[in-house]
This record gives sequence, C-alpha cells and structure tokens, in this order.
Amino acid sequence: MIGMDILGPAVALMIWTMIIWAWMYASRIPAMQKAEIAPDDAQVTGLLDQKLPREVQWKAHNYNHLHEQPTIFYAVCIVLAIIGAGDGLSAFLAWIYMGLRVIHSIVQVTANKVMVRFVLFALSSVVLMVLIMEAALVVFGGGPDLTGQMAAPIPV
Repeated sequence: MIGMDILGPAVALMIWTMIIWAWMYASRIPAMQKAEIAPDDAQVTGLLDQKLPREVQWKAHNYNHLHEQPTIFYAVCIVLAIIGAGDGLSAFLAWIYMGLRVIHSIVQVTANKVMVRFVLFALSSVVLMVLIMEAALVVFGGGPDLTGQMAAPIPV
C-alpha cells in the first residue's frame, strides 16, 4: 500500500513507550515500597519527586515526555500515510525521529545529562518540523513533496 511505510516508526515508538512504562514501574514500585509510600500518597502532586530517588523518577519523567511531542509525530505519520506521502524520505525521517527519541529516553533514564537531552530533543524537533512541512505542502499547497514530486492539493 502506497504511503504506509511511515507507520513502521510510529508503531516502533509506541512499543518503545511501553518498554519505558514497564521500566518505570519495575523501578518505581520497589522504590515506593522501600520508602514506605502508599499508592494513595501519590495523590499529592510532587510527593514522589520528593521521596523517591532521582534515578527512579527519571523513568517516570521520560514516560511523560513520550506522551507530549510524540503525539504530534503520530498525527503527522497518520496524515502522511492517509495522503499517500508516507514512503521514501518521509519514512526515513520518521525513523530518524524515532531513533532520536529512543536515544533521548536512554540518556534521560540513565545519566540524565540535560544538555545532551536538549540537543537530541532539538534535533528530533527539526525532523518533526520537516515532516509537518511535508504534510502541509501536500495538504494545502499542492506543491512538491520532499521527493520533488508535484502533489495535488487535498480538498479541505
């Protein structure tokens, strides 16, 4: 099916998000037990950040980050797939975005070096902007897509 290659990196990032979810709870639950924090105590905003080791919370913070900007990534992947522009360079860029987000996660949940994370986040943001521009060109402009092919505008 034309345009569907871009769904691969989207699904891969979904899988990665669930790996971080499992890692988060595998470290958080024992840490909460050790700190004698009852589950309902977590109703108090910020309590876990105060009472649990930073290294434990880094995984939770990254899990939250994987629900922020990547939601735009999922949307643009679906749009590009629907309009038939999700193959070739678009799919390649989507794999780059996914890879940068995985590397960002690994940095955050292990060493949590903020400047390294920032560079990875900035690079992934640029890749995401290019994917959004591709979708906008095809949907609104009927101009050339990333491969230089002229696209017919999608009636909106």
